[in-house]
Amino acid sequence: MGKGTIVLAFSGGLDTSICVPLLKERYGYDRVVTVAVDVGQTEADLRMATEKGERIADRHVTIDARDRFVNEHVFRAIRANGSYEGYPMGTSLARPVIAEECVRIAKEEGATAVAHGCTGKGNDQLRFDFIIRASGLEVVAPIREQNLTREWEMDYAAEHGIPVPVVKEKPWSMDENCWSRSIEGGRLEDPAYHPPEEIWHWTTAPEAAPDTPADISITFEEGVPIALDGALMKGFDLVMALNRLAGAHGVGRNDMIEDRVLGLKARECYEHPAATVLLAAHRDLERLVLTRQELAFKAGVDEKWSELA
Repeated sequence: MGKGTIVLAFSGGLDTSICVPLLKERYGYDRVVTVAVDVGQTEADLRMATEKGERIADRHVTIDARDRFVNEHVFRAIRANGSYEGYPMGTSLARPVIAEECVRIAKEEGATAVAHGCTGKGNDQLRFDFIIRASGLEVVAPIREQNLTREWEMDYAAEHGIPVPVVKEKPWSMDENCWSRSIEGGRLEDPAYHPPEEIWHWTTAPEAAPDTPADISITFEEGVPIALDGALMKGFDLVMALNRLAGAHGVGRNDMIEDRVLGLKARECYEHPAATVLLAAHRDLERLVLTRQELAFKAGVDEKWSELA
């Protein structure tokens, strides 16, 4: 008799894919229920995660949380001008949504634990751990606890017949939601290595972007965008439309060395076209209506909000 059922936050990438057999072989769980939460990934990525989860897990659930993510988290970040060390917050905003949905499914399944595929290096592990433990469930983090390398993971996946979207020549680790896309790992960990154009999916290279700028109008109400060029739109639809438009003009790339909560330095590349435009527009709107003292106070509050989020 094993440990029963565990729920796994599942993206279909290398880390979470190998967690399925690991949770049975090394942790003794009888059933693994994978949960993919849609926060604005591409349809292809979500379909891949769904099909893979249905094939390799005992049960798979895909949840559409796109509107909730934008309305409850992205809009709050816009009001707070949410940025961390110079780039718009993205992955950090989505993790609580994903963790909360996994907790909900775990309670429905009668599971006593929730697993995630975070390593021991990033900030995401803390967000998952907090939500899961606060719900009274146990946290299991195989990649962190087993201290696995990506090369070992790729070999392990091949041994178990699990297809993964990375190869040893291009071992990028990517994360995506409608607000931001992050790329790390592999040769990108060398600060002297110039990121190849292939890692950028949302943004046109500046030298290939149109020479003529696009003029757009964004309507805000109570600090959040409600219309693009006069057309009222749902938050998610507006963000996606701006991602396409601004990305085509080469807007929204970051390549930086950032500080992790644990004190580590890490190189990360980000794409965030809509976030770049909307945060710039919101800051300009604040300058139009707030006093100098209010702006100074809010800048400090915004920075602290972003740090804690």
